[in-house]
Amino acid sequence: MGFNIDECETEIVDVEHPLYILYTSGTTGKPKGVIHVHGGYALGTSLTLKWVFDLKESDVWWCAADIGWVTGHSYIVYAPLILGVSSIMYEGAPDWPNPGRFWSIVERYKATVFYTSPTAIRFFMKHGERWPVLHDLSSLRLLGTVGEPINPEAWMWYFENIGKSQCPIMDTWWQTETGNFVIAPLPVSTLKPGSATRPLPGFKADVYDEKGNSVKPGAGGYLVLTQPWPGMLRGLYKASERYAMGYWSKYLGVYLTGDLCRRDKDGYFWIQGRGDDVLNIAGHRIGNSEVESALVTHPSVAEAAVVGIPHEIKGQTIVAFAVLRHGEQSGQDLQDALMRHVGREIGEIARPEEIHFVPDVPKTRSGKIMRRVIKKVRLGEEPGDISTLANPEAVDKIREVLESKLESPILP
Repeated sequence: MGFNIDECETEIVDVEHPLYILYTSGTTGKPKGVIHVHGGYALGTSLTLKWVFDLKESDVWWCAADIGWVTGHSYIVYAPLILGVSSIMYEGAPDWPNPGRFWSIVERYKATVFYTSPTAIRFFMKHGERWPVLHDLSSLRLLGTVGEPINPEAWMWYFENIGKSQCPIMDTWWQTETGNFVIAPLPVSTLKPGSATRPLPGFKADVYDEKGNSVKPGAGGYLVLTQPWPGMLRGLYKASERYAMGYWSKYLGVYLTGDLCRRDKDGYFWIQGRGDDVLNIAGHRIGNSEVESALVTHPSVAEAAVVGIPHEIKGQTIVAFAVLRHGEQSGQDLQDALMRHVGREIGEIARPEEIHFVPDVPKTRSGKIMRRVIKKVRLGEEPGDISTLANPEAVDKIREVLESKLESPILP
């Protein structure tokens, strides 16, 4: 008895039929099962990929994300297949057999559009410009970033060394929950390094203060989405109350993203990080990402993570963990220089109390720095669930560095 394997019939389902459940921890450490459905998700991912990257039949698209997180679902699997785009799929380390691995793939397959995370960009910055110049990257016409806000220093390095100052960078803001790009430029947009520009057609975003008022240009607040969109999550699996409280309870009928944001006079959105990642230093609210960005503008620093620890007078004090670029040497002189640098960039109130030099900082597979884990280790507490980390060994390295510098032992 034979079987016909040449054809696989499509199963017809309702547009609101669940497509997949993706568990995401984000920065909370409490996994939540985000539910996406067939119709709206397919529409949202395919249209936004077409709009933002203007993909053509001649393009070779490479989304260099982990296929297991939402960027892999949306922009490695579903949208490229729906659009029929020629795609590169790569599973492996970015630095094996050497830190030029990604650029050798771009050269070999003539990738025209490349999409990666700011974390990856800072990783390549750490290894220097000597690796990209070994490869022909002239096939590239557009670049993109995803996963977290990109600091201007990394944006410029990416633009100059990978795009050869010829490729616009599509800095995309979205979430596992949104399913697809929400705030992002188009290839014809005027770009500002570090800004995701404006909401895409069909999306309505705003920045609210605590009382639900839209803030004035230049002021910061909570990033919200004020009308529904096709690709949005339909709930959290077996957690309807958590869904309602987490996303809809602060402002009635308005989706709370959980991110802090500033909108400038041109209407451009500047994502400042998670709302729960805010330092309170002597009554001043300072975003962790602001201090991290300031540190990364120093030529010796490739990446930084900043946390606040309790202080009996200031409320909190700033502790920074810096990953240095290839060939840079740590030491007291550099530590002092970085403290002065942050003071000049932001203000003396933002100067870190401590700066520790580490080989890496713990991150999720989507590239988000897990500050809650770093903070717990600095406080000598158990780090909690680290199963979602892409590099759990970074936690042990931080512990070793702290134990070598601090008088009190750090718990295992």
